[in-house]
Amino acid sequence: MNDRMQKSPEREARPANKRGAARLAAVQALYQMEVGGSQLADVLGEFEAFRLGKEVDGDQYREADAAWFRDLVAGVVAEQRSIDPKIHTALTEDWPLKRIDTTLRAILRAGSFELLRRKDVPARVVINEYIDVTKAFYEGDEPRLVNGVLDRLAHTLRSEEFGGAGEAK
Repeated sequence: MNDRMQKSPEREARPANKRGAARLAAVQALYQMEVGGSQLADVLGEFEAFRLGKEVDGDQYREADAAWFRDLVAGVVAEQRSIDPKIHTALTEDWPLKRIDTTLRAILRAGSFELLRRKDVPARVVINEYIDVTKAFYEGDEPRLVNGVLDRLAHTLRSEEFGGAGEAK
């Protein structure tokens, strides 16, 4: 993992619930797949056997909702071709998705997948959860970027939650 994936000890994010821990692990798994070229089944197996709720190199991983974790990672992989263009259109013109840091791309993809396919979770909850995930990795303006991109996507994909008519899908 990269240095940004290590949270500074003096900064504490709010404690994650099992779904929140699954979201954080999903972002790590997506990062690992993109950077290391790992296969979906291998990453899912590794995380479930050795990371979720386990101690790794002195760091205690939170107990996570394994089914939620699997759904997120597999869903992002399956839907990436439809998710990436949506993220791209929500970014500013001078920052295409390919210029975004790998970890940030994983966060945006997971959040976008939830907005697109997990309508059982309110859009505002999805946005807030991924802002929290972002804060686990970054101390700069990245949480604001995630907020802006996911909010734009939510208003498009789930406009009915914000008083609009919704996207035809």
